[in-house]
Amino acid sequence: MSSTAWAPLPFDEWRDTYSTLHMWTQVVGKIALAQAPPLNHSWGVALHLTARGLSTYLLPHHTRSFAIEFDFVRHRLIVDTCDGSAQVLPLVSQSVAEFYTAVMSLLERMGLGVRIWSLPAEIPDPIRFEDDTVHHTYDPAWANRWWLILTQVAHVFTERRAEFIGKSSPAHFFWGAFDLAATRFSGRLAPPREGPRFMREAYSHEVISHGFWPGSGPLREAAFYAYAVPEPDGLKTAPVEPPAAYYHRDLGEFILPYDAVRTSPNPEAALRSFIDSTYVSAATLGRWDRAALERPAIAV
Repeated sequence: MSSTAWAPLPFDEWRDTYSTLHMWTQVVGKIALAQAPPLNHSWGVALHLTARGLSTYLLPHHTRSFAIEFDFVRHRLIVDTCDGSAQVLPLVSQSVAEFYTAVMSLLERMGLGVRIWSLPAEIPDPIRFEDDTVHHTYDPAWANRWWLILTQVAHVFTERRAEFIGKSSPAHFFWGAFDLAATRFSGRLAPPREGPRFMREAYSHEVISHGFWPGSGPLREAAFYAYAVPEPDGLKTAPVEPPAAYYHRDLGEFILPYDAVRTSPNPEAALRSFIDSTYVSAATLGRWDRAALERPAIAV
């Protein structure tokens, strides 16, 4: 395994690049939101991991289709179309306003003009993309390190998802909260939820979700999370693994610090134990039909 696979990701050291990338991914994410079919739980607007970064899914545009990819290996934004044309923008330190203008102008020149709502989502005190000169830092080394960590996390998320044969999401990246997430569904409707339409739709059914994000709000460190909606009685005090995991009452989620995983003797095993123990606790307390939802063990 590469020595950079589970590298440190100290919040304060890469915060400026993180904050800028968050807004850049929101620009691209909102283009997907404008063009993608409305798949359940916003799956169509999430970004997915590729061999070089993060990409939209294939997006329709009249009789054409296109995709936008962040390349964190060669540090460029690539717009590819199904008719063979492609254009590239370099990923360099620039304001969100400059990035937004460059991307929208490029799409216009390619005949892929899109109109989006330019106010960022899911953050406090948002600044419209065209007015944001606050966020303007891009450090290629930090961007590449964060993406390589995502690839390791996605391997484990997908491996554990494979043991669940009910409805489940891929491990995909949500640009609103800047997190990589994978979600399992019981198949039952959840109680109606208040909030924005996308939140009501996201939690229309019972879920157990796991994710990874670099930290925000009350948590100023990279961490894994796990939660259930609706949260069953007793989950807050349920035993989970590994020992560094805990229930964060302000967030309403189980948290496992990324540093506890990366410094463990076997990071993959530590993350597996967190995913498995939180899922088992939530599914058991929530009375999910585990026999119908889980892949039967195969006798050897």
